[in-house]
Amino acid sequence: MKGMRLYLIGSATVLILYLLAQYYKPAPTDWSPSYLKEDKIPYGLYILNQEKASIFPGAALKTTRLPVYNTLKDQQYKNTSYLFIAGSLKFDKLDYQELVKFMHAGNQVFIAAFDLGKVLNDTLKLETSTNLSATARPYAINFVNPALKAKDGYVFDKGLGDQYFTTVDTSRCTVLGRNNKGDINFVKYTFGKGALYILPNPQLLTNYNLLHPAGAAYASKALSYLQTPGTLLWDENSTRGNTENGSVLRVFFKHDQLRWAYCLALAGLLTFVLFEMKRRQRIIPVLLPLKNSSAEFVTVVGKVYYQQRDNSDIAQKKINYFLEYIRLTYRLKTLKTDEEFISALVLISGAQEETIRQLFTVINTIQYGSKVTDGLLIELNKLIEKFYNQAK
Repeated sequence: MKGMRLYLIGSATVLILYLLAQYYKPAPTDWSPSYLKEDKIPYGLYILNQEKASIFPGAALKTTRLPVYNTLKDQQYKNTSYLFIAGSLKFDKLDYQELVKFMHAGNQVFIAAFDLGKVLNDTLKLETSTNLSATARPYAINFVNPALKAKDGYVFDKGLGDQYFTTVDTSRCTVLGRNNKGDINFVKYTFGKGALYILPNPQLLTNYNLLHPAGAAYASKALSYLQTPGTLLWDENSTRGNTENGSVLRVFFKHDQLRWAYCLALAGLLTFVLFEMKRRQRIIPVLLPLKNSSAEFVTVVGKVYYQQRDNSDIAQKKINYFLEYIRLTYRLKTLKTDEEFISALVLISGAQEETIRQLFTVINTIQYGSKVTDGLLIELNKLIEKFYNQAK
């Protein structure tokens, strides 16, 4: 019994020590590129955000999560720099047009991105590449301007300086930087009174690079081309997304554990609903439409008359009903259907005289004739319906 107690105490102690070690162990470094100014991870922009006052003295910071078109449309920006630091950009033609107007007004744009997007690449005729060789030494990069040029260049690990432009239209741009192979890695385009600066690697401006003296020096010199702007527009649409994306579920989807818990909860709820629906669904009774007894009565009477084939009786009933309609509607006596009666009916009813004369000719034929054929009965019906359509 004593041995069992010692075993349980020892196991509990080891378990508690293991849990404490797991709880207090340092979190693994997050190497995912966020390019967000509040992130302290290696590829965040916390340091650049903290040092913006020394790089852009006196500049007012304005963060925008709207697309370029929405940010610049109908805005009269002066002495403003627009900063884009992201893995990829997704400008459309309208964004580019507003950006060009913005630069023609004397403002500046600085872009640091691996993928500039189809619109910028096609318009500026740019193509980028990277030194992908695992055994190759890192490229040394440097500025072309002698005032900014370092003696031995800038060499960075993790391939931060290995991006360069494979295709550049040098007739349209000014080369600001090259690597030790002579490849262009920093360019400037002039638009009116403004300019566009493009750097093919945003990680040169991240925390990881700025922690090193060489990286901080390179970043500050590259950004010094933005000549002391009065306002600095910091783009977050390319990194954080549109400002309208304010879904309540964004917290769940940001963290893997919460995202999995949310998905499992949805799957469990769906499974429960499917099983309960299968087990408890009641039979839906079939509701028959109400029967139209009047229509059935008319159908039965019609069949009786059709089977008896008594055209004279049918015709006489139709004539009686028609004459009753004239008496009630137009207040005319129908004992004599002479010329005076016909003239009065034409005047009061508004029906055509020809129709009325034809109708009463058929009526007289039926009333004084010996036999009513199918054709005569059909003609009577057509003339009565024609009168009804013409009468007012």
